[in-house]
Amino acid sequence: MSSHLNALGPKAASQLADVVKTRPQFGALTPRWLTKFLEFKALDAGLYRVNRVVEGDTPLDALCGQDPGKAEIPQGYVEYQPQPREIVLSSISAILNVDTKIADVFSSPYDQTAEQLSLAVESLRERQESQIVNNDDYGLLKNVASNQRITARTGSPTPDDLDELLAKVWKEPSFFLAHPRAVAAFGRECTRRGVPPATVNLLGGVFIQWRGVPIIPTDKLFVDGLKNPPGPSGKTNILLIRTGENKRGVVGLYQAGLPGEQSRGLAARLRGVDDQGVASYLLSLYCSAAILADDALAVLEDVEVGNYYDYK
Repeated sequence: MSSHLNALGPKAASQLADVVKTRPQFGALTPRWLTKFLEFKALDAGLYRVNRVVEGDTPLDALCGQDPGKAEIPQGYVEYQPQPREIVLSSISAILNVDTKIADVFSSPYDQTAEQLSLAVESLRERQESQIVNNDDYGLLKNVASNQRITARTGSPTPDDLDELLAKVWKEPSFFLAHPRAVAAFGRECTRRGVPPATVNLLGGVFIQWRGVPIIPTDKLFVDGLKNPPGPSGKTNILLIRTGENKRGVVGLYQAGLPGEQSRGLAARLRGVDDQGVASYLLSLYCSAAILADDALAVLEDVEVGNYYDYK
């Protein structure tokens, strides 16, 4: 007859054991590749003026010939736009409340105030990326020139469609921008045609590319107006962007030198502590975007993401 062994169980024993804890995990956060690939310009006074030249076929007529003495050399000057566009930085703000009693007592191993501020900053950064794409004033989708807009020929994003985008932004294109569902849809179209796209490692991420131009995923280019559409199908857009001020491309804008600056263009200020011991912080992010030339940006519209194939 076997004897029964009495021993301390794991549930009770765990009361004396140390627990390894993570920092708060915020599932809605994304890599925000757009703001990593986009070049940014620091502003001193929150205002950015986009000066453009009034162009014909060439900015200035010139003489081409072997003997300039036999012909009159054209004279003239380069005209500027008399009323250039001025872009004023927009603000994205939030107020964060922290109970000082909680911060005092429950801040080991992680500082509660620092963790709350970190998550709040991440939330504002998510909103910044969305605004760069969708803002009614400076958002990229709203400011694509009419002659830089094309429609997907068959609905699904095909290699031919992305080639058409490259024909629109052919001067040093930097990257495509697409919802992850659109990236997957393009991959299926390439697989169906037997031309699987190559991959490239950039900024710590792996991306597929087309004609040597990386395709960067973002959920800020919505599908049917949603980040995560519930159904398998839906319509979205794909952007092709040239970035950089020296390339006359698209640039992100931010305010430099903010008091209480946490990161680029974002400041946190303590507003005070009330009678109940609640500390209040004002978080302000100042941002915008500018398109320096019309051919720096193009969009493929009405892209269907729900077309699948049976390869059997």
